[in-house]
Amino acid sequence: MKLIETDRDTLLKPLQTVTGIVERRHTLPILSNVLIERKQENISFIATDLEIQITTSATDGGKADEEYSVTVAAKKLQDILRALPEKVQVTLETSDSRLQAKAGKSRFNLQTLPAEDFPKFPESNEPQGTVKVQQKELKHLLSMVQYAMAHQDIRYYLNGLLLLLENNQLKVVATDGHRLAFALMMLETPLEKKEVILPRKVVLELARLLNETEEPVTIEVLQNQVRFTFSNVILVSKVVDGKFPDYNRVIPTGYQKQFDINRLLLLQTLQRAAILSNEKFRGVRLILTTDNLRIVCNNSEQEEAQEELELQYDGEGLDIGFNITYLLDVLNNTDCETVTCAFGDANSSALITIPGNDSFKYVVMPMRI
Repeated sequence: MKLIETDRDTLLKPLQTVTGIVERRHTLPILSNVLIERKQENISFIATDLEIQITTSATDGGKADEEYSVTVAAKKLQDILRALPEKVQVTLETSDSRLQAKAGKSRFNLQTLPAEDFPKFPESNEPQGTVKVQQKELKHLLSMVQYAMAHQDIRYYLNGLLLLLENNQLKVVATDGHRLAFALMMLETPLEKKEVILPRKVVLELARLLNETEEPVTIEVLQNQVRFTFSNVILVSKVVDGKFPDYNRVIPTGYQKQFDINRLLLLQTLQRAAILSNEKFRGVRLILTTDNLRIVCNNSEQEEAQEELELQYDGEGLDIGFNITYLLDVLNNTDCETVTCAFGDANSSALITIPGNDSFKYVVMPMRI
C-alpha cells in the first residue's frame, strides 16, 4: 500500500522535529520508532519516550482513500532521507511488516511494528492555566536559566526547570544546588498561580525547536502535564513530581560590595584565566580592592594565571573563590552589555544581575580555594 509520495524535504523536516527525543536503544523497541499516520492529505509524525510526546505534520498534496498508520525506526528513516539528494521524489510503501522507501533507483526496506502498540499519550483534559507568548521571548527566557539545571542529580526535581505562572508574570528558575538562575517576563493579562517542574529533556527540546520569531507559542498547564503548541508542533510533557526549592530564600538582598563591569571584558578575562585552572576543581579567586579586580587561577602543576581589571569600586576588600565554569556559564548566556556583581563576605553567595533590570538574577555559591 502506498503511504506517501512526496519530495525528500517534506518528510525530512517533520522527522527532524520529532526524532530529538527518540532513544536509539530502548528497553521498549517501539520507542525507537516514529508513528506515521495518514488522514486524507495530512500526514502526522509522532515520537515519544513515555515522558514527552512530540507531534508534527506535513502534507504531500495527495489524498488517501482510507486512514492508515505505521511505526518505523525514526533515526534510520531520518538518516536515509538525509543521505538522499535534495528535492528527490520519495515514495513510502507498506506491505506486511515492512516499509519500503524508494527514491530514483534506491530501495530501502525497513522493519515496522504495529501502530496500535505505539504508546500515544491519552487526550488531555481542560487546561488549568493557559498563556500565549512569542516564540523568541520564550526561547530567550529559557536560554537565560537552562544552563543552571542539574544533570543526573539524585534530587530529581533539580534535573529540570521551574515554570511559574503568577499574576502577570511568567517566571523560570533552574538550580543544581551550587548556583541558581532566575528570569521572568511580563504578561499582558494576570493569571491564577500555577507552577510545574519541566524535565531537563523538555527544556533542551524547546530550546532546539522554538524559532527566533514573533509567532506565538501557547503554554497550557494540564493535570500532571504541560502542552506547548507552536509552528505546527505539539509538545506534551509529563511534569516532574517534587517540591522545587524556595528560590526567594536563595536570592540575597542588601549586598553593599558591588560593581558594574563590561560583560564581554569579564568573560574574555575569565576564559584566559581558566586555561590554567585546576581541571578537577575549576577554582578561581576574585580579589577585590579599591578600583581593582584581580583574577587568579592555579592548577596542580603549580602553574598560575593572573589578570587585573580596573573598575569603579570603593568598598571593603574581598578575597573569594568560585567554580569558574559557573561564572563563564552566566556570562556566556546573557546578552547584556554590562553586569552587576554583588557580594556579602567570603562565605556568602554572589549575586549577578543586569543593571536597571529586575527580570534576571544569578546566584552562585563560593568555594574554598
